[in-house]
Amino acid sequence: MKVLGIETSCDETGVAIYDTERGILADQLYSQVEMHAEFGGVVPELASRDHIRKLLPLVDLALKEANCTPEDLDAVAYTFGPGLVGALLVGSTLASTLAWTWGIPAIPVHHMEGHMLAPMLEDNAPDFPFVALLVSGGHTQLVDVRGVGQYKLLGESLDDAAGEAFDKTAKLLKLGYPGGPWVARAAEQGQADKFRFPRPMTDRPGLDFSFSGLKTHTLTLANTQRQENGEIEAQTTADIAAGFQEAVVDTLLIKCRRALEQTGYKQLVLAGGVAANIRLREKLAVEADRKGWALHYPRPEFCTDNGAMIAYVGTLRAQSLVQAGGSNHSYEIEVVPRFPIDQLPAVETL
Repeated sequence: MKVLGIETSCDETGVAIYDTERGILADQLYSQVEMHAEFGGVVPELASRDHIRKLLPLVDLALKEANCTPEDLDAVAYTFGPGLVGALLVGSTLASTLAWTWGIPAIPVHHMEGHMLAPMLEDNAPDFPFVALLVSGGHTQLVDVRGVGQYKLLGESLDDAAGEAFDKTAKLLKLGYPGGPWVARAAEQGQADKFRFPRPMTDRPGLDFSFSGLKTHTLTLANTQRQENGEIEAQTTADIAAGFQEAVVDTLLIKCRRALEQTGYKQLVLAGGVAANIRLREKLAVEADRKGWALHYPRPEFCTDNGAMIAYVGTLRAQSLVQAGGSNHSYEIEVVPRFPIDQLPAVETL
C-alpha cells in the first residue's frame, strides 16, 4: 500500500509518500520560518496563503521523488487538526480533491497522533504499550499508548506549552525565532545554576504541567538584570537561557518518571518539536539507563511538522479501512482546530 501524506497544520508544508513494503519513498518539506521570523511568531493568514502557493508543487515533487503516478497510490492522508483553521483547510481541501479525482480514500489524521507515532519510522521502533511525552509549540502532554487510537491522556499543560514557553523566553531575551533552537544554542555557553529557577508543579502529585509561572519568573529575572545593568550582557543572557532550559527539562523528566511509575511501562516515546532538544534527550537517556527504560524518539527532521508522519499514520488507518470493507470514507472537507487525542477511534487490527 502506498499513501500520500499532506501536513499543513501550522507553518510547515509537508508532503510525503509511505510504502508498506519499502518505507518512506518521498519526503518534501517547505518551512515558513524565515517569513514568520520578522513578526516573532506565526501569522495565520500568511501561513495559509503560503500553503496555497507551495502545496501542489510539493505534491508533484513527491510523486517524482518516489517515481510514482497517482495510479500507484492507495489513499491520500491529511492533517485535519489540531492546528490553524485556515492552514488546515488548505491541506484538507487539496487532499480531498485529489483523492476524489483519483478515486481513492481521503484519510484524516490527527496531527499529534502523527508526532506520537513518528518513532515507528525508525529502525528501533517502540512496541505497545508505552508512555508518550508530546512536547511542541502548542502541546505538552503525557499519553498512555496501548495501540493505534488507544490513548489515555495522563496529563497536559494547564497554560503555556513547553515550546510556547521557549518561544516567549527567546523573545524576551532578544534571541531569534523559533525560540527553542535559539535558547538551546545560548544555553550551551551558560551556567544553568547561575540563577535559581522553579520546577513548576513538581512539588505536588499529578502529571499536569504549567509553564506560565516559569515564563513570568524568567521575565522578572531579565527585567531585574536590565534595571541593574542596562542591557543584559551576552553571558548573562546565556546563563538565563541555560537556567530556563534546565528547569523545563527537569520538569518534563520528573513528570515522565511519575508517568512510567504509574503505568508500570518500561518504554518512553519522546515526540514533537521540543523532542529535538539535545539537553532533554541527554537527561532522559541518563534517567532511562538508570531506571531500565527504553527511550525512543524520531530523527530530528521528523520531530518538527512533516508529511512522513501523516503518510505513515494515514497508512495504518487506510489499512484498517480496507479490512473493514473499504466503504466507510468521505470526501467531505472538515477540519477541527482543537481535537483531544484520546477521542480518536481505535485501530483494532493491522
